[in-house]
Amino acid sequence: MAILEVKGIKKNFGKTEVLKGIDFTLEKGEVLSIIGSSGSGKTTLLRCLNSLEFADWGQIIVNGEVIYDGEVNRRPTEAELRKNRLHFGLVFQNFNLFPQYSVLDNVTLAPRLLKKGTAEEIESTAMELIESVGLKDKIYNYPCELSGGQQQRVAIARALAMKPEILCFDEPTSALDPELTGEVLKVIKSLADKHMTMIVVTHEMSFAHDVSERIIFMDDGVIAEQGSPAILDDPQSERLQSFLNSF
Repeated sequence: MAILEVKGIKKNFGKTEVLKGIDFTLEKGEVLSIIGSSGSGKTTLLRCLNSLEFADWGQIIVNGEVIYDGEVNRRPTEAELRKNRLHFGLVFQNFNLFPQYSVLDNVTLAPRLLKKGTAEEIESTAMELIESVGLKDKIYNYPCELSGGQQQRVAIARALAMKPEILCFDEPTSALDPELTGEVLKVIKSLADKHMTMIVVTHEMSFAHDVSERIIFMDDGVIAEQGSPAILDDPQSERLQSFLNSF
């Protein structure tokens, strides 16, 4: 059974149709990359999955449980939202670290608030995660003392601290220069090697090709083409071919 099923997701902002019926599944341990031009609906899709936006239609199913149903004409309660969001971790484009907190405090804050173990267990897990992203020597530094790449690696550790079933990345390298991009992609690849289930919205085509099991190409709110990374070598649609030629 798929860990995630997305069925017929539609989302409008006013009269603008942003998502026009998105369907896909995700298997446990799979890395799915989502590519497409700006404005194609990629970020809105991630935000719907993470309950930061609410789809107007369609279903989101995790481990066989419907966590969102657009046909039910009500928003989830706060308790339902908290529960639903625990399935997903989200790493944003612009890090979104708390500037007043150290690296360690950024990583431990949410688990402490949600009582995800004793204080000692939470701190021990956080220290291991911070070391795993190569920042053992920055544990007590503040975000302003870190490079963009280091801040993004802290954001990854923070997302992992909540032990999500599915880790989502929204163009995690778009705010970074090429040198810092490499260090962040290396961390994401190491998670893929450990079979972390991930959805990665990215403009890094070589990364998508090398790390993904499957790629979705979105265009104008629909999935225009999807398949193995081979679709990047032999695109079947004119739109994907045109998109790849822009790089």
